[in-house]
Amino acid sequence: MKRLFIALLGFAATTSFAQTIGKVTDPVDWINPLMGTASKPSLSNGNTYPAIGLPWGMNMWTPQTGKSGDGWAYTYEADKIRGFKQTHQPSPWMNDYGAFSIMPVTGKLRFTDDDRASWFSHKAEVSKPYYYSVYLADADVTTEITPTERAAQFRFTFPKTDSSYVVVDAQNRGSYIKIIPAERKIIGYTTKYARGPLPKNFKNYFVIYFNKDFKLAKTWDDKKLNDKDLELTVDHAGAVIGFATQKGEQVIAKVASSFISFEQADLNLKRELASDGFDATKAKGRATWNKTLSKISVEGGTIDQARTFYSAMYRTLFFPNKLYEVDAQNQIVHWSPYNGQVLPGYMFAGTGFWDTFRALYPFLNLVYPSINKEMQQGLINDYKEGGWLPEWSSPGYANIMVGNNSASVVSDAYIKGMRGYDIETLWQAVKHGANNEGPMEAVGRDGVKYYNELGYVPFDVKKNENAAKTLEYSYDDFTIYKLGRALGKPASEIEIYKKRAMNYKNLFDPASGLMRGKNQDGTFQSPFSPFKWGGAFTEGNSWHYTWSVFQDVDGLAKLMGGHDKFVTKLDSVFSMPPVFDESAYGGVIHEIREMQIANMGQYAHGNQPIQHMIYLYNYGGAPYKTQYWVRETMNRMYKATPDGYCGDEDNGQTSAWYVFSAMGFYPVTPAVDQYVLGAPLFKKVTITLENGKTVVINAPANSDNNRYVQTLQMNGKPYSKNWISHSGLQKGAVLDFNMTATPNKTRGTNPADFPYSLSTEK
Repeated sequence: MKRLFIALLGFAATTSFAQTIGKVTDPVDWINPLMGTASKPSLSNGNTYPAIGLPWGMNMWTPQTGKSGDGWAYTYEADKIRGFKQTHQPSPWMNDYGAFSIMPVTGKLRFTDDDRASWFSHKAEVSKPYYYSVYLADADVTTEITPTERAAQFRFTFPKTDSSYVVVDAQNRGSYIKIIPAERKIIGYTTKYARGPLPKNFKNYFVIYFNKDFKLAKTWDDKKLNDKDLELTVDHAGAVIGFATQKGEQVIAKVASSFISFEQADLNLKRELASDGFDATKAKGRATWNKTLSKISVEGGTIDQARTFYSAMYRTLFFPNKLYEVDAQNQIVHWSPYNGQVLPGYMFAGTGFWDTFRALYPFLNLVYPSINKEMQQGLINDYKEGGWLPEWSSPGYANIMVGNNSASVVSDAYIKGMRGYDIETLWQAVKHGANNEGPMEAVGRDGVKYYNELGYVPFDVKKNENAAKTLEYSYDDFTIYKLGRALGKPASEIEIYKKRAMNYKNLFDPASGLMRGKNQDGTFQSPFSPFKWGGAFTEGNSWHYTWSVFQDVDGLAKLMGGHDKFVTKLDSVFSMPPVFDESAYGGVIHEIREMQIANMGQYAHGNQPIQHMIYLYNYGGAPYKTQYWVRETMNRMYKATPDGYCGDEDNGQTSAWYVFSAMGFYPVTPAVDQYVLGAPLFKKVTITLENGKTVVINAPANSDNNRYVQTLQMNGKPYSKNWISHSGLQKGAVLDFNMTATPNKTRGTNPADFPYSLSTEK
């Protein structure tokens, strides 16, 4: 009987685990902010931290397990917390700017990074987007945090002791602190940043108010307490305030910051926290997240799928951060990371377009166009104040990655319907970036003279990642051409960009059927290994970058010998072993290792260059293979767990891939009014657009086995194409997918139903 009971328990657990859910309400409750935090420099499972903040907020907060200045601020395997950090960090590789931290301690007065650290357990940790709580065992203190866009409240629950303290750490590389006991207040600023250059007046000003008188107040300088001065300007400044507490006594700290001034930080605090108590701020944060997330409602998936979907969606809603503030006259203003002035208008920071042009910005254009309109206005100010559009902003120009993908971000927004901003200035900005080298390699176009004259950036002229640059410039030229057409620009102005959009052909090697670096004299670089990472390519090899012809997939297929051979080439990515040549790097970088261990051949979903490749089967007449591999990738590579990503999450891009794919389509070619079809993950998805229309995606027979599209109807009529239009969705739409366990190998085989390619443009 006992054995039977155990067997029944096992069966119940299995059926419960796989059961489908109804319509998700309160989607914020399904999110695990710890997804992706089990990471390290040698292997990324996301390289995320639990971001406690509001959508696109200027600041976020995170518990800090790493030492101050360590990009891996929070790692799941850690067992000590050193502080609670206000952060703007896009990724550990970019590190942080303007960070400072707060930490409660008890007993002996301890304030340095290591000394104040406390043991903690995930069993006594609560992590939500709008709320974080953890028990600090060494201090016997529970710390809670709840945020607004530019402020936050802390609630410390202390034990009975006459030695309760709060430590404030303004970080090294130049900081200031001042304690004002009469006002129960600490002010300070940090000047530390990881990526530059920045204007010399860069400061993140902060103000902290407590609800309890200070029994003790001391400043500290690096590792030395200062018993004399309550105001300190040094390399590494900090403060400690102390008081006696009763068991269970709760001390509140209200904190806000500003890149403009102490006065603005005070204004941010008063405007966003007002007289709200901790629980009121928490309730408002929860409501904001639910309202934002509820733009997409899913039902009919498993519990794990719903958790993964909303955990991924949460990651799409942070970057770029708002860098702007609202002044005393209720005007939008910002500190400029380019000239150091306080100027009117929007500003955003903290994203790399090499990653996010692919799916994150198209996702905003579909679901949250109003915030991207603000971002486009911010790009106008980037250009006016700095002379260039950023390719990586952190918070100013960062010299990392390749391409000129700001052109895609600008073009896709306008083509997808953004209006009401100075698009003419952005038109001038994208042309300027396309035809000039910038102040650093990653701004403008490195190697532009070669590219414009030869049609490619040569391998043998000491231009790193030259093939990747050529392919990305070619696509970026295409987006400029499409924007120019949408703006009604004359052919004399835009035809050059259409011509350059075909430059990808200059690197196609007929012998291998792959993209290959080319020398200045027109010969291909030799020796050539398609498995060699780096060198001519960026964080990938030729098998990854060969597919970076977003603008003309049909043209690429023809170069490979036609649609059938194109499909066979796509198949090869998955059928080959995950061999690699790391010699260009002198070691195995984490992106290589992530591909190697994924058991998907040469497919490297953990990095961006190949993430769209699965959808390219639609251009070769085999959409059922897209349907198979999309589901496989979602199943294998994503889960709402600490190791739930398969590489760097990267500012919402890898998450946006999942969110789009779960809805059943993907923006292979930003700046084109099309999404390429896959197959939905849920039985029903409802998208509520900002214009009030809804898109309903029905797949009632969907299941783990039924992953193939037998037929599709759109608005009640049979639909044969391998794509759907953005403009069509904006009118409101109902998509009815008939899902089956066996592929329909005849649907989507007619070239008339293939998605857009430039060479077949009519």
